[in-house]
Amino acid sequence: MLNDPRSHGLWELTAPPAPETANLSGHIKADVAVVGGGFTGLSTALHLAEAGTSVAVLEAVEIGFGASGRNFGLVNAGLWVRPEDQKKLLGPEHGERLLKLLNNTPAVVFELIEKHAIDCDPVKNGTLHCAVGKSGFAEIKERARQWTARGVPVKLLDAAETAARTGSTGYTGALFDPRAGTLQPLAYVRGLARAALSAGAKIFTGSAVIGAERTKDKWIVRTAGGSVEANWIVMATDAYTLSGTPWPEIRREQIHLPYFNVTTKPLSSNLRRSILPGGEGAWDTRQVLSSFRLDRDGRLIFGSVGALRGSGTAIHRAWAKRAMQKLFPQLGDIEFETEWFGMIGMTDNHLPKFHRFAPNVVGFSGYNGRGIAPGTVFGRVLAQHILGKIGEDELPLPVTAPRDAPFRAVKEAYYELGAQAAHLVEDRI
Repeated sequence: MLNDPRSHGLWELTAPPAPETANLSGHIKADVAVVGGGFTGLSTALHLAEAGTSVAVLEAVEIGFGASGRNFGLVNAGLWVRPEDQKKLLGPEHGERLLKLLNNTPAVVFELIEKHAIDCDPVKNGTLHCAVGKSGFAEIKERARQWTARGVPVKLLDAAETAARTGSTGYTGALFDPRAGTLQPLAYVRGLARAALSAGAKIFTGSAVIGAERTKDKWIVRTAGGSVEANWIVMATDAYTLSGTPWPEIRREQIHLPYFNVTTKPLSSNLRRSILPGGEGAWDTRQVLSSFRLDRDGRLIFGSVGALRGSGTAIHRAWAKRAMQKLFPQLGDIEFETEWFGMIGMTDNHLPKFHRFAPNVVGFSGYNGRGIAPGTVFGRVLAQHILGKIGEDELPLPVTAPRDAPFRAVKEAYYELGAQAAHLVEDRI
């Protein structure tokens, strides 16, 4: 996108084209204005339109331009924070409500894909959280205990089982989650857009919102080319919230964590049988974590914390080759076909937030690297809330006011430079 091969990489090369859209021009009316064309915004628009509500989606660049079109493509159940910790952080009522809502979110995603015939390479073969060393195994063992206590059929694998599943002897074990899977994220978000349009929603791209004013009981949402008069506004810009957008505090309460991905060329059939033969998506327990999976054509996708810009480009690229060869020596010499990166929005407690920014202006944000399934389901929740089916006191998260993250710029620089420092010396063989 925008002639930048490092923005969406493989996903842009292999996704079906986006549905045809145009810039907003002139003044229109809608029941709801949705700001942001990612998972949450388009899921909200789809579910509202299916209920007969008029919706206008305003996307600053293109559908899936932000994290929705750049991420690794893991369709995970639940959030990064462990179940018992969620209840401690949110309290027993909201904690339990959120756990129940997100318990089987991958099934919601896969059902939407099937219902709307979205061409996005869904694979429902589960995920592997791979343990590095004794401490890593202790971590996944505790996660297994907490999920099993809730009746979730996760399975703790030993080193031998993990080696058979991954094709690597580099792990002491893994936590297999059969609820989860993978997909092509840019193809999925474009599919959501196509489904929303078919249901009657209007989508405008290249239409950054530059203002919003309240007049009596309506909102006037302005772009450079036009405006939308609406009863409700859904803010779904998350980590890619622009500074000129109303309610820029969405961005200010998050710390940007850069994450990059590289891909090999399609592997031979022999290599495919030896690396992730079951088709799972995987990631590990390192502090500067790694993730790996195969795409539909047998490319090995490998990712980690870091930004492919400046000095980071050569450092992360060299590290990725070393790390892949150490995990999978059967690969031999490695050539990368594509590379790209994006930003993950991290919150203070690693949980999403629900904000009411003004009367009838609402939004979820801060997915902390778990945006596909929760973002889809939270979009449905927002639609139900606007339709009056779910009251504010019944939402899965409490209403909170945005708070600026302290030392945000310093922390973001630390994460980017720290990832470079880690990758400069790690996995040298």
